[in-house]
Amino acid sequence: MTLKLNMNIVFLQLGSNLGDRELLLQGAIVAIEERVGGLVIKSKVYESVPWRVEGQENYLNQILKVKTELQADDVLSIILDIEKNLGRLRLEKWGERLIDIDIIFYNDSIIETAELCVPHKHMHERMFVLTPLHNIAPEMMHPKYNKTVDELFQICTDKELVIEYAV
Repeated sequence: MTLKLNMNIVFLQLGSNLGDRELLLQGAIVAIEERVGGLVIKSKVYESVPWRVEGQENYLNQILKVKTELQADDVLSIILDIEKNLGRLRLEKWGERLIDIDIIFYNDSIIETAELCVPHKHMHERMFVLTPLHNIAPEMMHPKYNKTVDELFQICTDKELVIEYAV
């Protein structure tokens, strides 16, 4: 008799605007596959201007859909460790960063703790999140707002430039 393990689907956003941005995204993907779970699909890479911040370099952003046995708080702990291992220093909120990894969705769960807010509390306001997410999961339903990613993408008022990046 074999035991069936609970598989969860987590959507992770990667962002980088310092150093070798492409290499950092790739390093994050490798570490996520090794420590979080299997990559189901990844979005195209997009370049965007920093969100509501002046004087920073542009970001590269990408969304991953990952299948994992881990619980959401364990995923958070591991991605924070991956960020640290890739050189991330947390000096200021919305500051420049070598790598940023955020949990956007975890199954269709709503999690609101001091450490974790899922779905990501600002995702619906940010085209740099919605554009790559729309690329791989336009039908995904936001469990709190009861709208699909496509609907959120269509009504988002963020006008910051997000363009496909030629890798």
